[in-house]
Amino acid sequence: MGGVALIIPVINEAETIAAVVREVPRSIVEVVIVVDGGSTDMTAARARQAGALVIIESQSGYGAACLAGIRAAPADCHIVAFIDGDGSDNPDDIPRLVSPIQSGAQDFVIGSRVRGHREPGSMGIHQLFAGYFAGLVIQALYGVRFTDMGPLRAIRRDALERLHMRERAYGWNLEMQMRAARAGLRILELPVRHRRRAGGTSKVAGSLRGTIKATWHLTVTMLRIASDMR
Repeated sequence: MGGVALIIPVINEAETIAAVVREVPRSIVEVVIVVDGGSTDMTAARARQAGALVIIESQSGYGAACLAGIRAAPADCHIVAFIDGDGSDNPDDIPRLVSPIQSGAQDFVIGSRVRGHREPGSMGIHQLFAGYFAGLVIQALYGVRFTDMGPLRAIRRDALERLHMRERAYGWNLEMQMRAARAGLRILELPVRHRRRAGGTSKVAGSLRGTIKATWHLTVTMLRIASDMR
């Protein structure tokens, strides 16, 4: 199995991105790709200074940034991993997620914040409920049980490309899980540590508007995938 490309989608994470990039275990990760979806602060500059490859994505949206990162990953990176840029995920967990894929035992490994250790205040009740509800729906549809839709995850690149991901916004993680379950990928969920964000404001959970917008996107994504993948 080839190298690992780590993709970090960001918007205005200047306070945190350098520390996140520097925490990445470079003995495991070949390239760190920070995809900036329209920051108005120093995010891109600080990511470059920390050693990341920075891609500027003109199309807004979490999923659009993830897709741009995949396109930018070197051809010899056969595993693609994802992590948030706000410092809430622990990069030290990346080797545990990548190892089952490198060994050939799994195709897709997702980190569960619900099953792992969470700092107080690191996740809201609405986030916990969303993961629980989505997990029940996916289990009912495809027989695969998830407890979370966390951003920290790793997947075989060829398997990801076969999923034909379409979501450009907040529904990216949910779409990946639904399509992976439907495709019969070998899936493993592992507990991971989750911290309070190290700085800045959440684009989703940091405001009522963001939460409502994310909920709408997740609902639409779930209905679309469920209807077009039967």
